[in-house]
Amino acid sequence: MPDLAHGEPTDPTVLRDPDADLAAINSLRSAVMRLGRRLKHQRVDESLSPTEMSVLGTLARCGSATPGELARKEHVQPPSMTRIVALLEAKGLVRLEPHPEDRRQKVVSQTETAEAMLEESRRKRNAWLAALAEGLDEDEWARLRAAAPVLEKLAHL
Repeated sequence: MPDLAHGEPTDPTVLRDPDADLAAINSLRSAVMRLGRRLKHQRVDESLSPTEMSVLGTLARCGSATPGELARKEHVQPPSMTRIVALLEAKGLVRLEPHPEDRRQKVVSQTETAEAMLEESRRKRNAWLAALAEGLDEDEWARLRAAAPVLEKLAHL
């Protein structure tokens, strides 16, 4: 299988059809983008930007972090993350606390309000996606269950 990040084969004994692979990648990209856009419309709090929601999701998954760590995880510049954290703090969704080892830094944590909002958002998006998936037959469900861990792995590479 080719190492898509580096353009090198990871197992030279595996024979692949480059045209079929490219078609599958194109189809996956298009489907993931469309589904992602539709899921974004299922937000609980319309006052939060998708970036703000993403930062809250990162804090929920990874725990407290410095603004610099959040910037790296979210692939944004540190000054942008500083602004995002300030907006979230003003909305009562994160709190800043002194760093335990470096007094120059702060640690960002989500508040209970943010936890509740994220849980409601997950519930709403899962319900929407489950309603869509009701149109799948048993074979499609089996393929979806098999694909879910692979998509999860791709999302974190």
